[in-house]
Amino acid sequence: MSRTTSRLSRVIASSLIVSCSLMAVPMHASAQIVPTDALVQPATAGAAADSRARVNAFFARGDVRQAMMNEGVDAASAQARVDAMSDDEIRALDGRIAKAPAGGEVLGIIFTVFVILLITDILGFTKVFPFTRSIR
Repeated sequence: MSRTTSRLSRVIASSLIVSCSLMAVPMHASAQIVPTDALVQPATAGAAADSRARVNAFFARGDVRQAMMNEGVDAASAQARVDAMSDDEIRALDGRIAKAPAGGEVLGIIFTVFVILLITDILGFTKVFPFTRSIR
């Protein structure tokens, strides 16, 4: 056992000597001014075109046009304003449209109410659903 231990300590000592020796080797670093354009990756023209196409498709939908007319907004003038937007503005608008709720909140509320009523039916506090049996 002592032979294995001495061999292991030799290997560990040798690796520590090599690694400590390599720490003394000077490393060269260079500093230079980096232009902002090199760090900030410009959005490709394809991404801007895709965002513009999605926004135009959104404004071309019938329900969106009807909602704009209900609010008193002319669809043609709204489309002209969208066409005049820069690529950054189009990307921001596309992101806001993608994050906008599309009726998901209403379905979530209905599902939550259903689950609460189902649990209260099972516990015997209410009798709303005929397919449940009370545990009482």
